[in-house]
Amino acid sequence: MAQRAGEQRQAPGPKEKVLTLDSMNPCVQRVEYAVRGPIVARALELEQELQQGVKKPFSEVVRANIGDAQAMGQKPITFLRQVLALCVNPNLLHSANFPVDAKTRAERILQACGGHSLGAYSISSGIQLIREDVAQYIQRRDGGIPADPSNIFLSTGASDAIVTVLKLLVAGEGRLRTGVLIPIPQYPLYSAALAELDAVQVDYYLDEERAWALDVAELRRALRQARDHCCPRALCVINPGNPTGQVQTRECIEAVIRFAFEERLFLLADEVYQDNVYAEGSQFHSFKKVLTEMGSPYAEQQELASFHSASKGYMGECGFRGGYVEVVNMDPAVKQQMLKLVSVRLCPPVPGQALLDLVVNPPAPSDPSFAQFQAERQTVLAELAAKAKLTEQVFNAAPGIHCNPVQGAMYSFPRVELPPRAVQRAQELGMAPDMFFCLRLLEETGICVVPGSGFGQREGTYHFRMTILPPMEKLRPLLEKLSHFHAKFTQEYS
Repeated sequence: MAQRAGEQRQAPGPKEKVLTLDSMNPCVQRVEYAVRGPIVARALELEQELQQGVKKPFSEVVRANIGDAQAMGQKPITFLRQVLALCVNPNLLHSANFPVDAKTRAERILQACGGHSLGAYSISSGIQLIREDVAQYIQRRDGGIPADPSNIFLSTGASDAIVTVLKLLVAGEGRLRTGVLIPIPQYPLYSAALAELDAVQVDYYLDEERAWALDVAELRRALRQARDHCCPRALCVINPGNPTGQVQTRECIEAVIRFAFEERLFLLADEVYQDNVYAEGSQFHSFKKVLTEMGSPYAEQQELASFHSASKGYMGECGFRGGYVEVVNMDPAVKQQMLKLVSVRLCPPVPGQALLDLVVNPPAPSDPSFAQFQAERQTVLAELAAKAKLTEQVFNAAPGIHCNPVQGAMYSFPRVELPPRAVQRAQELGMAPDMFFCLRLLEETGICVVPGSGFGQREGTYHFRMTILPPMEKLRPLLEKLSHFHAKFTQEYS
């Protein structure tokens, strides 16, 4: 209808956004990820302020918050990067600057890629050749126990595979909602994924007084209480531990498998730190190996998903996002559904798959690159072992800080005593006491660590997680600076 003369067209008012905090997915709002949380955001601001010439009581921000080896100055392993360079730029295959075995390896990987290029999609579960190499690696690692490539799914780091398996497990409403038992302290991927999937997080506590041991009696307690309000269907174990650095004994793993079997729980074994074992008398045992060696009925019936990654170990290739999951005793029909689920995401990054292949299939003793590869690998692991020992020693020499032995992985998780006045001040500011401590530490020293509250801890105890990755010449002063700060903080609030 034509507008009549003299009529004013009404200007539209401001439109309400379709997507607001009130209308968005509430599960996403519940997600928290401490490792990259508010403290890290503040560290970033401080770095920018330093660049702009703002005066601070420190000259650099040290990010000891995340297990990012190369960001901390660890040099990449030469062989891994040589082969990757050749895969990314095959023109280099004619160069005299690369050893023969690196070229042979690059050609083998490229042959398995679509169009002989890392830029092509792979099948959704990952390049077949690489899955076969992973299966052979698992078989060697586990003393000859066979692994089936069809049970192996390559992934975007281990994290992606963990979330995929959790998605398969989550079902039900109300009291029938899936519950997942996770260790406390835990790696925040688990709490974040369970919040996003609207599953129930069931906490079981590791025993700090016994070097973060896992106790089946505590699993029983957690399970019994959880059954009142959810349906527990899965049990997650992180071994070696993150953030706690403990390495499970074989007896402990057997007890956990028996418990999972009796209680009909699907097992998730997060084994991404399997190369990182330092303490004398500690040894990595894979859940797959122990499960198989336990024989009937466990070996044929207990469902297990175990995860590994190229991000940690001696490689520290976090940015390539290479990982895998091996599923054991999974219902074949569910395995088909898992394949469907990963196919929606097309495929994991192909350069990450190529890198993972080199991790599971390193140079053989007869290869030209073997000696250098072995030397570099052993140097990294020996340095990490020395840093683990140093961290424990320096912290335990400081009054009010207690640090369990760092038997494995890449972190220490010391307990700190905080004076009542500091706890009260934190509560006035509406933050967890250890968050208050860590923020003050960052503002005054430039050291960025993650408060224990982001990982979970027993009521009334306070911790922080710190990576042991900084180079030795930076690590000792950092540990001492942190210990001095704790003493000063304690005095200020006592």
